Amino acid sequence: MRPYTFAAARSVGEALEQARDGSAYLAGGTTLVDLMKLEVLTPAHVVDITAVPLHGIRADAKGLSIGAMERMADVAGHDLVAGPYPMLAEALRQSASPQIRNMATIGGNLLQRTRCGYFRDPATPCNKREPGSGCPAVDGHNRSHAILGTSDACVATHASDLAVALVALDAQLSLRGPGGERTLPLAGFYRLPGDTPHLENELRPGELVTGVSVPALPWARRSTYVKVRDRQSYEFALCSAAVAVNVTGGVIREARVAAGGVGTRPWRLPAVEQALKGRPMRTETFEAAAAHAVGGARPLSRNAFKAALLRRTIVRALVHLAG
Repeated sequence: MRPYTFAAARSVGEALEQARDGSAYLAGGTTLVDLMKLEVLTPAHVVDITAVPLHGIRADAKGLSIGAMERMADVAGHDLVAGPYPMLAEALRQSASPQIRNMATIGGNLLQRTRCGYFRDPATPCNKREPGSGCPAVDGHNRSHAILGTSDACVATHASDLAVALVALDAQLSLRGPGGERTLPLAGFYRLPGDTPHLENELRPGELVTGVSVPALPWARRSTYVKVRDRQSYEFALCSAAVAVNVTGGVIREARVAAGGVGTRPWRLPAVEQALKGRPMRTETFEAAAAHAVGGARPLSRNAFKAALLRRTIVRALVHLAG
């Protein structure tokens, strides 16, 4: 780990004042510290925001609001989350390990970096880490990489389970920086890699994530998050699906579907949603709709199985909700 200067903030204002070029904010530290140890990230200055009061889990007629400094474990177990939005609670409970969930924050989880081994190894090229150096994953070890939203410059998969569920629910991200406060749809916050994979999101220099809000959606009580991985715990998704359905008289009136583990960002699937609407809640419907999930997919040499896995994961989620 390289030397750096350190400061602690007790308010958002202090945090913004103490930020500078080449600085990083430290919340739970479960991603930042790891990457600093690997010298993948080398901030010259670190601002500790653990005492900044960005807490609170609240619900009203408009929906659910969660402070960026809330811990993942606390949010997963909260009555305002687990009951009205099961897919959020399940996505959080299936993330990382209990120890990490007790430390990691909501804001930090949404900003976590890819698990691509090439990105995390400074001895190898990586366009995310060093623009223009290349992407060895394109022709290399790419079993866990993306099949949707890729480019010749990057095929790294987005890592957050929570982000997949939030994108399915049309969540909004609250940000505050030197230029003031602003709100963005979470789905529009993450960038496709294109020719600039080192620019992963719309966060501006010095900005803080202050919270996330989910619009009221009463039928989100009928939702789930299914995660397929190589082992049952402390493993990132090969594929996941966040699904919610509004069913009346055995017919699907509305649906929300997003996928993880297969895209360079959390991947909303509007074609699947449209194919479900107005159809009976049965397996044939699920299979026909899931076939729309892989439009535009670009499988790599070692992850072509993900196209079929994505379809089956969506069907599995829908079958669970039908049970």
